Amino acid sequence: MSKKKTKTIAVLQIITALGIILFWIGFFTIGLAPETPPPCYFTFEHSFPLPDILLALALLVAAFSLIRGNPLGRTLSLAAAGALIFLGVIDFSFNIQNGMYAISAADAILNGFINAYCVAFGIVVIALFSGD
Repeated sequence: MSKKKTKTIAVLQIITALGIILFWIGFFTIGLAPETPPPCYFTFEHSFPLPDILLALALLVAAFSLIRGNPLGRTLSLAAAGALIFLGVIDFSFNIQNGMYAISAADAILNGFINAYCVAFGIVVIALFSGD
């Protein structure tokens, strides 16, 4: 893969990791919950900080390894891609089953974008790195 594509993936991994970290900081400090969440919302969300932080760390290590040309970057990128796909699909599943997309247009757009981004970015990384 070209150095430009590798750098682009690394930058997107860093942005994604920072997004995950900032989400959890916001969730626990300013309350990023919807105004009328379903009863199971907080139980569901509280199961994610540890795996999400581990995913963010994997994305950061993968990104900096890719930038340095370390083969670990490719391996961690593939693992993180699988985790992103799982995260996007499980969030979509929860959101659809619990009416999260119907709370407001803003929530639907934001949640839909995040879910689609996780799945799409994961697929792109797998497609790009699996052929190497």
